Amino acid sequence: MNTVSGFLGRRLARFLSRESPRHDVLSTTSGARLMALMQPGDVLLVDGNTRISTAIKYLTQSSWSHAAMFVGTAPFAGTDHAEHCLVEADLNAGVRSLAIEEYTQVPTRICRAVGLSEAERQALVAFVLARIGQRYDLRNVLDLARYLLPTPPVPVRLRRKMIALGSGEPTRAICSTLIAQAYQAIDYPILPVIEERARPTAICPACTEEVLHIRNYSLYTPRDFDVSPYFEIIKPRLAEGFDFRHLVWDRADAPEPASIVATSPG
Repeated sequence: MNTVSGFLGRRLARFLSRESPRHDVLSTTSGARLMALMQPGDVLLVDGNTRISTAIKYLTQSSWSHAAMFVGTAPFAGTDHAEHCLVEADLNAGVRSLAIEEYTQVPTRICRAVGLSEAERQALVAFVLARIGQRYDLRNVLDLARYLLPTPPVPVRLRRKMIALGSGEPTRAICSTLIAQAYQAIDYPILPVIEERARPTAICPACTEEVLHIRNYSLYTPRDFDVSPYFEIIKPRLAEGFDFRHLVWDRADAPEPASIVATSPG
């Protein structure tokens, strides 16, 4: 039975990995710009254009359908993959390394954990590197396929559960759970459940403290790194020193300015 389900899962994975046509105007960032700004441990979010991306974006109500971790090129120096700098969990290939050029034709976003030491960044890198070669978790990939319907009937309260693909097996992962596990390994928060508890003292009888509860890593999605209050959004063009006054506009096809119609009061 496992053989049959595994075969069906792999066939479905190949189907879901096929690209869908895009009709929007893409705002992309060059590989050189990304490489110049990214630091080990940074999370690169991707606005994918595959069939499974469509399902993930619907379920999470977000533009981001995939996540990879930047590890730099140092771990691959002297190998056949010297240009690789990212680690991700791919639907077909499992956990793998890849070059930044893989994602320069689609919109991306850099999310950076604030306050990490160099040792903590290296711990994140070591975590994901050690899992290269592991398989992608296809346990619930059939569920995702159902949400490719034009208007899938999934209540909002159930969407996060539908995206929870983690089976708990140590040799399987999906893109966001792999990264969530890495951050949980160094006790860095992403979107924890926060509880306020009373902590009275002689000086402050009404004082409280925040206690963070770890959420199951299988419930994390690419969107969570974007909305997390503990991750900074790095925008390459702004980081380079953006000044709109120096932009060069082609106004040949600019629309005529809208006329303002004055109306009398009353």
